[in-house]
Amino acid sequence: MTYDFETVVDRTGTGASKWQHMLTANPDVPAGISPFSVADIDLKLAPEILDGLRDHLGDVVLGYTVATDDYWDAVTGWFRQRHGWAVDREQIVLAPGVVPAFNTAVRAVTAPGDGVIVQTPAYYPFFGAIEGNDRVVVRNQLVLQDGRWRFDLDDLAAKAADPRTTALLFCSPHNPTGRVWEREELEAVWRIARDNDLTVISDEIHFDLLMPGIQHTVFSTLNEDAAARTIVCTAPSKTFNLAGMATSNIVIPNPELREKYAAEQGRTGFFTLNALGFQACRLAYTKAEGWLDGLIDLVHGNHELVRSFLAERMPEVIVYDLEGTYLQWMDFRALDCTHEELKRIHEQEALVFFDEGAMFGPEGEGFERMNLAAPRHAIAAALERLAQAHGR
Repeated sequence: MTYDFETVVDRTGTGASKWQHMLTANPDVPAGISPFSVADIDLKLAPEILDGLRDHLGDVVLGYTVATDDYWDAVTGWFRQRHGWAVDREQIVLAPGVVPAFNTAVRAVTAPGDGVIVQTPAYYPFFGAIEGNDRVVVRNQLVLQDGRWRFDLDDLAAKAADPRTTALLFCSPHNPTGRVWEREELEAVWRIARDNDLTVISDEIHFDLLMPGIQHTVFSTLNEDAAARTIVCTAPSKTFNLAGMATSNIVIPNPELREKYAAEQGRTGFFTLNALGFQACRLAYTKAEGWLDGLIDLVHGNHELVRSFLAERMPEVIVYDLEGTYLQWMDFRALDCTHEELKRIHEQEALVFFDEGAMFGPEGEGFERMNLAAPRHAIAAALERLAQAHGR
């Protein structure tokens, strides 16, 4: 099937959060400008999903709905086919999203006042999941080595050794840097978790979005001990642009850990997903793999465009290799602009609306995160506006 990756879906007036944020930041944005911030996609939905939902709506009753055998087969089949990951359906707990899931996990496996490690710069809801639940953020800052973001394992080990620190809220692939951790790196993190009895809450929502030649290892597949101490958060939402369907599959191999998680989630009153979320996930995992492959090709090409364009027009800006996700991490610090000035230039002059690096913690100040899941022509036009606004 031929897919349309050229049309920008104008989401003005639909309640789309990043379009609303863009118009709040600059109410005078002209027609034809789209944002590159929040991690969802302004492209047409995979037709296999859209057509399947239309067919389903022909005679459906949208009442209370639970997972069917077809749903479980689709989810476990996708894990097996795409990741070589054997998961029994009994190991999966449904959740209305990965962010609610890691909030639930923090409450389930730690106590108020406990430390939870995050590797910064970090996906900003991590901070809320810890501090908003009366836990303490323990920062393990990533380090740059030869232009590649890596773990500071000595610092991680020192902070994990504190008996008040009981969990690691982990991001794999990493948002915002775009790293896909190699198996040896993951094993080093696991050894520290094992030696200090940390529970690992692993946000792997981007694990389908791998650039060509890149391999991802699910944390819980490292070995039996890793499986026993890990909660893996997955969803079709980033992969297939289904965030609004509020459908996530949380894999917890350890029955005791799974029971703790399910009990904590039950206290919120949640008991099942929405009826269309089940169908959208099933259709995505059984029908839309070709669309995903096309999306990955688009994102990879967009990354190459950003890198080559900025190398020529704005060589001071460092564009990091993109290994996973569709989120490009860029370092603007050499331009010697304050965070506020950089934001003003981008939103008021360049009309490019990125996620400002400071959102990901003070370690991100001077950086920008750009969503590359957009038509190539829209990326090219934004880059031209960006260069001109900076006088290049």
